Amino acid sequence: MTPDQYCQNKAAASGSSFYYSFMFLPPDKRRAITALYAFCREVDDLVDECSDEQIARTTLDWWRIQVAEIYGGKPQHPVALALVPVVKQFNLAQEHLLEIIDGMEMDLELVRYQDFKSLQLYCYRVASVVGLLSVEIFGYSDRTTLKYAHDLGIALQLTNIIRDVGEDAQRNRIYLPMDEMKQFNVTASDILNRQDSENFQQLMAFQVARAQQYYQQALEYLPAADRKVQRTGLIMAAIYRATLDELVSSGCHVLRERISLTPLRKLWLAWKTWISI
Repeated sequence: MTPDQYCQNKAAASGSSFYYSFMFLPPDKRRAITALYAFCREVDDLVDECSDEQIARTTLDWWRIQVAEIYGGKPQHPVALALVPVVKQFNLAQEHLLEIIDGMEMDLELVRYQDFKSLQLYCYRVASVVGLLSVEIFGYSDRTTLKYAHDLGIALQLTNIIRDVGEDAQRNRIYLPMDEMKQFNVTASDILNRQDSENFQQLMAFQVARAQQYYQQALEYLPAADRKVQRTGLIMAAIYRATLDELVSSGCHVLRERISLTPLRKLWLAWKTWISI
């Protein structure tokens, strides 16, 4: 199996919405974004699936060494090998790959976030940085597109957080800012015990409104000249916004259920967005 095939299998097996947004790219950009996505999946799965914190930290440190090898050595992991030509062709910054690892490591250090400012740092590292790397692959002519990538990353991650409140609670993780929970009279115990309530629904409505604001800001930042080359990101926005809409229309009972779109609907949204730009 070649490094590119490994990355392709990793992306396909995830079932993520990202996979559907890659399908319409030309081969060189599709290989590049698939390798980047596979890198994100490797370090994310490591943190989520490893039950020994020390082993997880040691392996993340090994990945930091692999990143250094990508830029001037002989990497060992197939994902790292796949990234070697990618970082050269698209001028991807080494510090951005390291920031993604730093973001994943935050899941080993923090299971609560006191306020949105601290949560925003997490969202930046695990999502906005991925967006900034992605726009380098897709291409852009106006640096304002970088602001679009930053805010779209925040919006996508906030959508994940809203969708996964119940699932994260099973891991004793709460990504909702604690000061906002207090504002709406929702306790950590309420979430960990999956106690839905009017207060919880008001808290979630507040989170949804923030995510929608970030989507709106992102789209306002994207210059018309770069819309066509950034269609992949716009596909992601369409799929995730549709997921957010489904969460709202279903009553946002995220403590008891996990809403997701069917593969067919994701494919339809991807095609519809691609041909409309």
